[in-house]
Amino acid sequence: MTESNIRRRPLHTRHITCLAYERDDGWIDIEGEMQDVTPDGTDLFFRQIDAGAFIHRMKITMTVDRELVIRSITAHIHDGATPNCHETESAYRALEGLKIGPGFRKQIQARVGGRLGCTHLTELLLGPMATTAVQSRFAMLRASPIWRERLYGNTEVQPPAILDTCHAYRVDGEAIKQVWPVHRRPGNGAPRSQ
Repeated sequence: MTESNIRRRPLHTRHITCLAYERDDGWIDIEGEMQDVTPDGTDLFFRQIDAGAFIHRMKITMTVDRELVIRSITAHIHDGATPNCHETESAYRALEGLKIGPGFRKQIQARVGGRLGCTHLTELLLGPMATTAVQSRFAMLRASPIWRERLYGNTEVQPPAILDTCHAYRVDGEAIKQVWPVHRRPGNGAPRSQ
């Protein structure tokens, strides 16, 4: 049997959606939602789920400032695998004041990891929502004069936040030569920005 002749049957679908909005006060609201759907229906220990229904359906709404500090956060579990899942919702308020950046993962695990929170809410926050926050901040920066100066200016610029975050943005890679030209790096003769 060739690979193209193998039939497949859907077992599970996970939907993750993150939406970001710029607020009038300059902060960013991020809404993250995760849904696990069973195509055939299933029996869990605590409830029976019909075909096409949710095993998990949960949402986090988070507000961050321009420095990516969490100013407010709410979690809501509409559907969970157990009747007790919703008990962790209020735990996520302990994340207010944390900054998305270096050390964020460790701080999240300390405050809502393991038995302190919900595996799925924490996973949603650490991955897709944190990345959405960073991308949203970049979207706001790209619309500013600061971005145009960074792209087209001739003054010294500090290392970009993306430096060494992946293979493409490694310090010795071609992409970084465009994003952070050698002649604009500190100590290479470019005039300092005002």
